[in-house]
Amino acid sequence: MTTNQSPQHKLGSGFGAGTTAGEVLQGVDLSGRLAIVTGGYSGLGLETTRALAEAGARVVVPARRRSAAEEAAAGIGEQSGAEVAERVEVEQLDLADLDSVRRFAEDFLDSGRSADIVIDNAGIMACPETRVGPGWEAQFATNHLGHFALVNRLWPAISGGGGGRVVSVSSRGHHRSPIRWDDVHFEQGYDKWAAYGQAKTANVLFAVHLDALAKDAGVRAFSLHPGGILTPLQRHLAAEEMVAAGWIDEQGNQINPNFKTPEQGAATQVWAATSPQLAGMGGVYCEDCDIAEPVQEGDEHTSSGVRTYAIDPDQAARLWNLSAELTGVDAFAR
Repeated sequence: MTTNQSPQHKLGSGFGAGTTAGEVLQGVDLSGRLAIVTGGYSGLGLETTRALAEAGARVVVPARRRSAAEEAAAGIGEQSGAEVAERVEVEQLDLADLDSVRRFAEDFLDSGRSADIVIDNAGIMACPETRVGPGWEAQFATNHLGHFALVNRLWPAISGGGGGRVVSVSSRGHHRSPIRWDDVHFEQGYDKWAAYGQAKTANVLFAVHLDALAKDAGVRAFSLHPGGILTPLQRHLAAEEMVAAGWIDEQGNQINPNFKTPEQGAATQVWAATSPQLAGMGGVYCEDCDIAEPVQEGDEHTSSGVRTYAIDPDQAARLWNLSAELTGVDAFAR
């Protein structure tokens, strides 16, 4: 399912599950570079924003809740210093609203700046059945279609600087479902976890096909699983459900020994966005600051690695065409 240009096999990066975003960027100077981090004001996104800004990057944080994002940016100043906080700017963006996506992209393009790094970090998980836009299932629409439209609209800025990277934050949740081609929007019965799994598979497939389209322009795309972390992403889950899953105890304390801190959870997306170890590569799914291995056929029990249906180039091209049809946006249309 993979090519020699995009080998889906571990590199032996020297990092691991316990690596933090700050450790990935130790000694790295991102001065003069600009990153866009969706949802970069909460959970993993906030730690990603902080780490990139501390390394010298200018970070644009598109946010649905602008006041909350501005408060979080001020908090970066309190922790890392005013100079770091000044590198962070907040703009309005609702990924579930394609008009909002268009307005953000147009404003950014009008600024004349290049986007060296785009990290599609924002997302929702296991929410009650919700419809957005023309009746789209909200997780697929927000996690995938919104980011698809955003990257395509920003393409002139992403391709303008040379050497850009687009990082699609997926999850091992992609193991829960391939793309449901016969019912993408769950019109025949809703399952919150299958819907989440499909959206996360879409995040991986998006990176696969974007990389194939963009690499001739010097832009590479990656996807990743950040790890299990307790963040506001779990806001739609009842405490009883998280207790039953072994994530927290009855008092709400995190008890899963495999869970990461937010600083550790942000590391893989920062690594994918900046690491010279990935030079000349793209279209691969990463975890624990390395490229992940494909799941072997017939292994239905593992939760690590990447399912082959999520890195299938034919599935990726099919999803791209569907997404372009739904959103009306395709920067690579002939």
